[in-house]
Amino acid sequence: MAIIEAQGLKKTYSSKSGPVPALDGMDLSVPQGTVKALLGPNGAGKTTVVKILTTLIQPTAGTAHIDGIDVVRDPKAARRIIGVSGQYSAVDENLTGFENLDMVGRLYHLGARESRRRAQELIDQFELTEAGNRPVKGFSGGMRRRIDLAGALVINPKILFLDEPTTGLDPRSRLSLWGIIKELVRDGTTLLLTTQYLEEADQLSDDITVIDGGRAIAEGTADQLKAQIGGHRVVVSLVDAADAASAREILGRHGSGDPVVGGDGRSIEVTVNEGPRALQYILSELGERGIELHDAGMRRPSLDDVFLQLTGHRAEDTEEASHQKEPAA
Repeated sequence: MAIIEAQGLKKTYSSKSGPVPALDGMDLSVPQGTVKALLGPNGAGKTTVVKILTTLIQPTAGTAHIDGIDVVRDPKAARRIIGVSGQYSAVDENLTGFENLDMVGRLYHLGARESRRRAQELIDQFELTEAGNRPVKGFSGGMRRRIDLAGALVINPKILFLDEPTTGLDPRSRLSLWGIIKELVRDGTTLLLTTQYLEEADQLSDDITVIDGGRAIAEGTADQLKAQIGGHRVVVSLVDAADAASAREILGRHGSGDPVVGGDGRSIEVTVNEGPRALQYILSELGERGIELHDAGMRRPSLDDVFLQLTGHRAEDTEEASHQKEPAA
């Protein structure tokens, strides 16, 4: 049974140049106890969906329910069962990590003793014991995100919303936060995760909804989405960019599509039907032509390939322009 369900969600903002659509008929269904990833570039509508489901804004049209609660008609009831961690850490920099969590507990009316107990429990769980009594303004980006995520868990929410939780983090901090998130969902919490990181959706989610232009354009597991475009990819990295034209011609002859040359002019990739055999023939012909390689290999299609196939552009290609399509309010 779906614990999060939205139908026909639309959201339009006003601007000097006229109406700006952020959502254009978004449908969403998330079964209880699962992790759903909303995948898309900045401006696709991901944050707008989360703001509607967490009662921060109201839709222009459509309906949204959480555990059977209409989030527009009864926002207070919805807030009692959700936890939210947004793109930017919602912490008071002048308070310590412990004080921030204690404050959240007080706002939820847990009572002084229970609020302090829960704050300390989360400090230990998130491995912030040494930093828990220091002001947050001295925390690293990864530590701030952990405190913010801990704040979203103070009431042990039935449903957790994470809006691009690892944005701006270094790779090590991102991996650390992924580990924490994986532990959380093992206990049965339903999680709706928005991300523009394709690997993140692949690592954390049971199911993925790809969003572009305020609408869901595809849905399925990571493997199901990748299977839509099939085939392997042969990738070669040239020593000399001057060989790119010849190498591209060779890869094109053995591929099932047009080869793509990377921005460096040295890396070339092509989709093939029979990966091992195609790689063997390509390497043989490159050797006969005297074309030297830094590297060569074969890979399965990525979620980035899926997004490119579905939308005609890669996820990061629209980032700059899309900021205008999804206002912050």
